[in-house]
Amino acid sequence: MTQTTEAAAVQEPPKPTRARLHRAWFVAAVTFVTIIGAAAFRSVPGLLIDPLHAEFDWSRGTIGAAVSVNLALYGLTAPFAAALMDRFGIRRVVAVALTMIALGSGLTVWMTAAWQLMLCWGLLVGLGSGSMALAFAATVTNRWFTERRGLVSGILTAASASGQLIFLPLLSWIIARYEWRPAAVTVALAALAVVPFVWLLLHDHPADVGQKPYGAAEFVPKPPPVPGAARRAVTVLLSAARTGPFWLLAGTFAICGASTNGLIQTHFIPAAHDHHMPVQAAASLLAVIGVFDVVGTIASGWFTDRFEPRRLLAVYYALRGVSLMFLPILLAPTVHPPMIFFIVFYGLDWVATVPPTLALCREQYGDDSAIVFGWVLASHQVGAALVAFLGGVARDTFGSYDVVWYASGALCAAAALMALVIRRRAAGGVAAAV
Repeated sequence: MTQTTEAAAVQEPPKPTRARLHRAWFVAAVTFVTIIGAAAFRSVPGLLIDPLHAEFDWSRGTIGAAVSVNLALYGLTAPFAAALMDRFGIRRVVAVALTMIALGSGLTVWMTAAWQLMLCWGLLVGLGSGSMALAFAATVTNRWFTERRGLVSGILTAASASGQLIFLPLLSWIIARYEWRPAAVTVALAALAVVPFVWLLLHDHPADVGQKPYGAAEFVPKPPPVPGAARRAVTVLLSAARTGPFWLLAGTFAICGASTNGLIQTHFIPAAHDHHMPVQAAASLLAVIGVFDVVGTIASGWFTDRFEPRRLLAVYYALRGVSLMFLPILLAPTVHPPMIFFIVFYGLDWVATVPPTLALCREQYGDDSAIVFGWVLASHQVGAALVAFLGGVARDTFGSYDVVWYASGALCAAAALMALVIRRRAAGGVAAAV
């Protein structure tokens, strides 16, 4: 009896142990919170145009020029920031970037001339935000995940929209009640508040905590620091520029920036105000775009793991173009159901383009994909910068934004066609040449 009992005990399978949550998800969570905290600066430009125009009598074109400098530097800094993260680590680069954002935003409260707006909001916040651009999310995703990359990139991209959802109503209320300077201080404090989280909790690489990347079969040692960050960023650009997919990705993403950050984020609130809609109501609509942006971007990441990213991009750009064509007839003094439908529809598509664009960069350029995506993001912000400036000029010239809405819709149609002709990666692992 004893032997039988002992044999049964030996044959009894071990009790299953609950699997621990992989550290990569904690790093992704910290990255998400960091991007949310830094998103305050992305919410302010559209809110500042009318107050600065009223207080300083600066033209909308002048204010738009400062926003365009910010947007251009946001993109042009990104590839160098990705290379700097390879050299100095994610934590140091992001902490310095947040400090620059806080400094630039805080100094605007003392400005009295347009060149000071260019310096503070254009240069300092532009450089800091560029280091917090989507190349940051791409670097974290590439280092910490080998599975679920589409989903993770969608979640991290949605963080910016989540920040917009949090900060837009708050900042618009502050500006309406206390004018624009307390809003600028709020942006500075939000950026500074995130720095301790980054410094204490954001690990640079899975090897730092003795773990494999999520989904990896083998342990991946931490690579040594890569010297010559600027040289590497330029070298990767020159190499990628010899391939056709790079120019198609850059072109489509430039149109993406023109039709989102440069257009809606910068000019939707003043355009709605032109139609006598209260500023807080317009800001709330922009925040609602952020709600559905979260849903759309995470869903896009899920789709990217399962469907052809080229076709996803074509669908996203085509739908965005159609929605923008209808916007001029939807703007009114009050919020009505067709406008709500536009907000929901457009919000689902706001940055849904990011996960498939990231996937195509990884497919085409492998280990250099984060830096290549940084350059593609630079084109996104150059497109945004042009429309931020030209939209203000168009408003000053024609007295309305209608021509800008229609032109952006036509550009989105062109982007849909460009996405469809991006070639698959050639056999042998080299992107198709021009």
